[in-house]
Amino acid sequence: MTREEKSKVIERLTAELADNTNIYMTDTSGLNAIETSKLRRACFKANIKLSVVKNSLLAKAMEASEKDFGELNQVLVGNTALMYSKVGNLPAKLIEEFRKKSERPILKGASIEDAVYLGDDQVGFLARIKSREELLGEVITILQSPTKNLISALLSSKSKISGVLKTLANKKE
Repeated sequence: MTREEKSKVIERLTAELADNTNIYMTDTSGLNAIETSKLRRACFKANIKLSVVKNSLLAKAMEASEKDFGELNQVLVGNTALMYSKVGNLPAKLIEEFRKKSERPILKGASIEDAVYLGDDQVGFLARIKSREELLGEVITILQSPTKNLISALLSSKSKISGVLKTLANKKE
C-alpha cells in the first residue's frame, strides 16, 4: 500500500469515526469463510456497518479525530474489525447472539456516546443498556400516563366533576 493510499484510508477512517457515535472494536480472527459471511449478513440485516482495518491506520485516524477515545488505542493488537451502528446496544446484542454458535467475535472495546468500554466482559452489560429510543419511549409513556388517567376518568364519569374526582380517587387506591 502506497503512502498516498494509506493517507486516503486514514482520512476515510477519521471521517467514519467522526460520523458515528457508536463504535465497537472486535476480534474476528479464527472465523472461517462461512462464519464470516454469516456475521457480515447479520450485520447488514441489523443495519450495522462492519469493516476490517489495519491497527496502525486506525490508530492514526483516532489521533486525527477530534473525539476522545480514551484507552481504546491499547486494544489495537491483532485482528481488528470495526462495527458502526446508530443504536448503541445493537452491536453488543448481535455479538451475544452470534456467539451462541461461535466463539467469536470478541469485543476488544467500544466507544458509545463518548463513553469508553474495554474488554470482552462488557458485552453483556452493553447489550442490556437501553438505547436512546427505548429510553425516550419510556419517558413518553410515563408522561402520557397522567393524561390517560384523566381522559379515562372524564369518559367514565360522563364529565361530571364529582364523578371525575371520585374516579381519580378510586384509581389512587
